[in-house]
Amino acid sequence: MSESESESDTDTQPQAPNGMPPDYLSGNKTAWQDKAADYIDAAETAWDSDQPYWGVFGIPDTHTRLLPEDMSGLHCIELGCGTAYVSAWMRRRGATVVALDPTPNQLTTARRLQQQHGLEFEIIEGFAESVPLPDGSFDFAISEYGAALWSDPYLWIPEAARLLKPGGQLVLLTNSALMMMCAPDYESDGPVGEQLLRPYFDMHRIQWPDCPGQTEFHLNHGDWISLFTANQLVVERLVELRVPPGAETRYDWADRDWGNQWPLEEAWVVRKAVV
Repeated sequence: MSESESESDTDTQPQAPNGMPPDYLSGNKTAWQDKAADYIDAAETAWDSDQPYWGVFGIPDTHTRLLPEDMSGLHCIELGCGTAYVSAWMRRRGATVVALDPTPNQLTTARRLQQQHGLEFEIIEGFAESVPLPDGSFDFAISEYGAALWSDPYLWIPEAARLLKPGGQLVLLTNSALMMMCAPDYESDGPVGEQLLRPYFDMHRIQWPDCPGQTEFHLNHGDWISLFTANQLVVERLVELRVPPGAETRYDWADRDWGNQWPLEEAWVVRKAVV
């Protein structure tokens, strides 16, 4: 059986500290099942690209250096892979890759593009909060949005740390804390602006009024650092993405001029301590 045919579909639900499945899982999964078709064109474009690019403005990896140039010999996992284009980029750089996501419709696109491009790596249907793989399995883990936005960090960050070998690296990219403070409640109210609309502290769960049933997760910088430290993850870099002049995006909420002055998105690069 090839790597692309080796699938591990698990019904195991991750457990919150109270022993119950997190209440946001089904809502977020249903939402992404429903809108998966809207992301097929973007997936095909990303899979066609030999060079990684990041975020809503497609900032080239030459500006951010989130992926090593040579990943030969590295065992890598993408948490909340969606259509798995980041996994494809890692595979092209020589890595052995596992791509994980809870959304069947997204994974259908991923498997089709995997066959189309002739790239073999394992795809698993499952949640980043509870990955059915052994401790210390990976040298490198990454989440561009995916788990970084749609999974509770107090559940998925400990799981990512468990999966990493000592010295292994985790990269996560999500909306910046500053952007979250300035984004209006309704997308119809226009793009992110220059006024603070919500507090910096106690973000954690965000439920937008015009996106019922969906839950995003955001932390301020101090809370991220405390969470990393509690899980023996040492911060190496905080990359605040700056939108270059002339960049384009499909997202109405993302303003290019705003993103050239302040970070719309940020990427944390952390490494598991060698004890």
